Amino acid sequence: FHVTDLNGNKLTDESVISYIEQSLETTDPDRSHGFDGLTALELTGTDRVGLLSEVFAVLADLQCNVVDAKVWTHNGRIASLIYVKDCNSGSPIEDSQQIDRIEARLRNVLKGDNDIRSAKTSVSMAVTHTERRLHQMMFADRDYDRKPILQHKVDLPVVTVQNWVERGYSVVNVQCKDRTKLLFDVVCTLTDMQYVVFHATINTTGDKAYQEFYIRHSDGTPISSEPERQRVIQCLQAAVERRAYEGVRLELCTVDRQALLADVTRMFRENGLNVTRAEISTTRDMALNVFYVTDAIGNLADPKTIEAVRQKIGLGKLKVKELPLVYQEKVEREEQAVGVGGTVLLSLGSIVRRNLYNLGLIKSYS
Repeated sequence: FHVTDLNGNKLTDESVISYIEQSLETTDPDRSHGFDGLTALELTGTDRVGLLSEVFAVLADLQCNVVDAKVWTHNGRIASLIYVKDCNSGSPIEDSQQIDRIEARLRNVLKGDNDIRSAKTSVSMAVTHTERRLHQMMFADRDYDRKPILQHKVDLPVVTVQNWVERGYSVVNVQCKDRTKLLFDVVCTLTDMQYVVFHATINTTGDKAYQEFYIRHSDGTPISSEPERQRVIQCLQAAVERRAYEGVRLELCTVDRQALLADVTRMFRENGLNVTRAEISTTRDMALNVFYVTDAIGNLADPKTIEAVRQKIGLGKLKVKELPLVYQEKVEREEQAVGVGGTVLLSLGSIVRRNLYNLGLIKSYS
């Protein structure tokens, strides 16, 4: 493997290199990652605006402290793995009656008005690899077989599957925008579908990734039918899309407290912001949370709305990161329209850019 850091630079930190070596040498691929002593909640259901707010409100009401969580949405479905402990004792939740209450309350929230059959909630003391488990949960929920409510995505992954009859392999090609953990997502899905990778070639050019896998079933046979081929294509496209970044990235860093997540996500809901992905973590007494938000129908959120939420939560606590390119492109289009209205349109473009700068959404407006 030829690897770089997240900025594309050569790895020089010996501690990072040593950690990679130790991780690859371990005989336990599903280590706890610090989740020992926590209770794991697994949730799947139909996504809707404000659902995460309701989930965190229920957990706060039931005296559950969220220590770590990841939330993915895809094709109108939501999957979440939430690690909690008892607010009062700081211990894992083991009382069977309390577990029953948590499951019942959360199941009612997930069901809403129209998801009676497919909403699922389970409480477990088992420790697993969070992101691997999220793939498994969404795969079991058949998110790949559902039509997206809104089709506004660009750069959709291209997946092809062909049989190499002479050698007894099926050849899978995946082409899409490159990002971190892309290889992990694809290989996890192939593995969970009971395929074995015998050969693979991974290349990146610019921001594009090209992956080719030679696979067989675990019994040594290639893909045997057209329906199976189509299913592999659908599942791999879903695996790539689940982690795709949609919306504006908001980073919350503040002192942790009870019901913090309930309050923050309620504010998102009240301002019409929908959370498409979330990563919740706590370090000692600090909450380090990341949210990707859109408007209620999946479009880019209005910068004014985001600024209003930031004002309420605290400008120093909630920051905007990785502004989607479309915002900058909009400003550039307005500035390029000088020929139509002369300096008036130019000044409007400058005002827009200055406002975005004041909101903390771009680095400069000069």
